Amino acid sequence: MSLEATLSRIAQLQTMLAPPQQMPAATPATSPTAFASALQGATATTAAAPVQAGGTGAGQAMLAAVRPEVGQTEQPPGSNDSPRIAQYRQATAGAPGPGPWCAYFVSWAARQAGVPIGDSGQGYGRVDDVMAWGQRAGKALPAGSTPQPGDLIVWDEHIGIVESVGTDGSINTIEGNSSDSVARRQYGSDGGGAVGYVRLG
Repeated sequence: MSLEATLSRIAQLQTMLAPPQQMPAATPATSPTAFASALQGATATTAAAPVQAGGTGAGQAMLAAVRPEVGQTEQPPGSNDSPRIAQYRQATAGAPGPGPWCAYFVSWAARQAGVPIGDSGQGYGRVDDVMAWGQRAGKALPAGSTPQPGDLIVWDEHIGIVESVGTDGSINTIEGNSSDSVARRQYGSDGGGAVGYVRLG
């Protein structure tokens, strides 16, 4: 064995035999401070306000499902489709082929969280149907309400999920079919003209 190989092997053995170093305790990912920092990094064009914790267990489960989805994009761009978007559509019974997919995305997220949307849990591919179901089920909140993390935020022709609410009232969201992708967005306290919210759980 060469001298160089022997020294390399000694270094490997020393590393293996050395006591493990203590890592400093990490701040939990769900703490408001850590989350605000992460959100600020994700939305570099807008400064995030400190966030308020909260939301239902179902809402938190939905957020756990959708956060890793941020960055999923249509393939090819503008097609309303990709292998992953096809999986979102499968959460909706009788979903036709590719088309606007924001409601499919929230239907998929709700199913992942164990609180499927719809009278029979069938999910919806249209924003109006999600809001109408929320109203029938007593889960809808009117425009001007203060949402909680995990609530669905509904606009006239679009829907997303509230990720957090800043102490200044700003509303941070994760939305499917936002510029052809799953993306984070930030709005003022009016939710960018939201027509209401749906609270699951």
